[in-house]
Amino acid sequence: MHEIEREHPEYRMKKSMWRRYRHLYSGGEEFQANAAEYLVRRYREPAQVYAERLSRCYYENYIGSIIDWYAATLFRREPVVHIEGCNERGRRFFNELTEDCDLRGTSLSDFFRKQLVDTLVGGTSFIVVDFPRTPGPLSSRAEEEALGVSRAFLVNYTAEDLINWSVDPDGAWEWVVFRTQRRRSESLALGRHVLETRWIYYDREQFRIYRSVEGERGESVDLVDSGLHGLAKLGRVPAFELKVSDGLWLMNKAASLQMEHFNKSNALSWALTMGLFAMPVVYSERPFNQMLGESYFLQLGPEDRFGWTEPQGHVFKVAVENLARLKEEIYRVCYLITQAGGTLSGNPASGLSKQRDFSITQEVLRAYGDAVKDVMKRVLRTVEAAREDGLSIDVSGLDEFDIGDFSSELADAERLLNLGIESKTLRKQVFRKLAFKYLCDIRQDVKDRIGQEIESWCERSQTE
Repeated sequence: MHEIEREHPEYRMKKSMWRRYRHLYSGGEEFQANAAEYLVRRYREPAQVYAERLSRCYYENYIGSIIDWYAATLFRREPVVHIEGCNERGRRFFNELTEDCDLRGTSLSDFFRKQLVDTLVGGTSFIVVDFPRTPGPLSSRAEEEALGVSRAFLVNYTAEDLINWSVDPDGAWEWVVFRTQRRRSESLALGRHVLETRWIYYDREQFRIYRSVEGERGESVDLVDSGLHGLAKLGRVPAFELKVSDGLWLMNKAASLQMEHFNKSNALSWALTMGLFAMPVVYSERPFNQMLGESYFLQLGPEDRFGWTEPQGHVFKVAVENLARLKEEIYRVCYLITQAGGTLSGNPASGLSKQRDFSITQEVLRAYGDAVKDVMKRVLRTVEAAREDGLSIDVSGLDEFDIGDFSSELADAERLLNLGIESKTLRKQVFRKLAFKYLCDIRQDVKDRIGQEIESWCERSQTE
């Protein structure tokens, strides 16, 4: 085995878990195609019966909807990137970066929304800061700008992509290895698709890219590119981790419940289906060898009896109640009791009680928002340090989840300003927050211009 193919012991231990979690989140055809791994076969169950059960199985994907709800709710209002400094060229770059951060037209908000989803599924996700490859030594910053090699961009990786790593005594990465796979067509004429595997190695200065193609020269691993990466002068690995605690790792909390619900719901469905095809029963002391069917008749003796088997349904009632309980428990461990839709959320409760239940969800959302903002700030500040733009960058937002009336926030801000606090910084920040909240979905360059105009206006009004 080539060195680049080695997997970290922790990765080997968790990779089957990550595969299962990805299937539970995706659901649909992807889960259906791998259902044999999750539908439990009964003891001594005939292969034909299990195969039929497998062909009829279905999956009620609660945890996937819960994770998407958290991501959508957290990013209902886009995070606001604050850029301060007089370098107009640098400001233009960061405005462009927020609109297209991966050179594929993905906005910074959409990029980190996907990162949060990957984190809630796998417990962690990774962002790599990369720069276009330089054709050779460059003499000036103007030459870098002209060739576009200073145009930093972001690349996302899931927990399943990081296969090996090493950390120093302080917990910082010394090197990492990411592995990705994709199907690609060699040419339209051949119509043949091959599996390409790529390994990317980063340390604090160097990068190396390896490649292997299915069926090509015995699938050898070849070095295809190497050199200094964009953060080499900072002496750090260009990878950032978005991670949540075990208590906030939703898939890990709900996966076993979702698996239990899957098996029990399919067992109940199978039993109900079989109950629809009742079996005839003949009570007789004589040997019974008559044929049964719609075109036949039965000849019974005076003491013989005929009937049909039919389950009484007691166990079905218990199963239905247990399935409802499992569904509620999935929502409860994910801090969404109010959305469970069962006894936990259906009991008559006061408005204060419901508000208290949702306040727990809001605190969890704020924790996710803090984690995302922290990584976002570290990524953008590192890009700024690599480019040496001399700007100050901050990120705010991701802390408003109620769809409230903007007029109430405007009234609160007005009362705050009428307190007579002599602080132009307070006045400036209040106006900026209100403006960005009301105009949260406009382009970053427009937000940046509005912020500059508010700052200039506050400075002028203070001197007048």
